[in-house]
Amino acid sequence: MSFSAVASSPPPPGLAPSLLIERPEHARAVEVLVDRAFGPGRFAKSSERLREGNHKLDDCSFVALHEGRVIGSVRLWPVTVGGQPVAFLGPLAVDADERKHGLGQALVEAACEAAAKAGWRAVLLVGDAPYFGRVGFSAAPAARAVMPGPADQRRVLVKALVEGGDQGLVGPIRIR
Repeated sequence: MSFSAVASSPPPPGLAPSLLIERPEHARAVEVLVDRAFGPGRFAKSSERLREGNHKLDDCSFVALHEGRVIGSVRLWPVTVGGQPVAFLGPLAVDADERKHGLGQALVEAACEAAAKAGWRAVLLVGDAPYFGRVGFSAAPAARAVMPGPADQRRVLVKALVEGGDQGLVGPIRIR
C-alpha cells in the first residue's frame, strides 16, 4: 500500500490513504480510533498525564483518511525535559484492518517532519524500540528523561530533529 503525500483535502474515493493535518472535524473520529486501539486502560498510562490539560500541536498532528474515514492518527504535544522544550508523540493509532502496511510509520515520519519544520529540536515518545527505531528513535539519549508516574523508562525514546537536539535531555518530563 502506498500513501498520498500530506495533503490539505481528502483523496477521491478508491485511492490510497492520504495523510492530512488533523482538523477539528476529525477529532471525534480520532478519539473513537484511539479508544478502539488502546481501550479504556489508556487513561491509566503515564503518557496520558502529559496530554491532560495540554494542547496538541495542531501543525504537527496528522490523520490518515481513506474514502473519507479516519484510519490512522498521530498527535504531538509540547512538553519539556528538565526545562528543555521537545515535542511528545502519542498516541499513534491505526485501524486494525490497516496495520502492517506501513501507515503508522508514515504518520510518525509526517509528524516528525512537521515538527522539524516548526522548529522543534527533538521528538520524545514512550514506545517499542524495535518499531520506532526504524524511523530514527533511540533510548540512549532519553535514558535520563523521567516520565511522570509509573513508566518503563526503557521505553522512553527520542529522535533528534536538529544536530544535537537529543542531547542534554535530563530530568522530569512535564507539560510545557
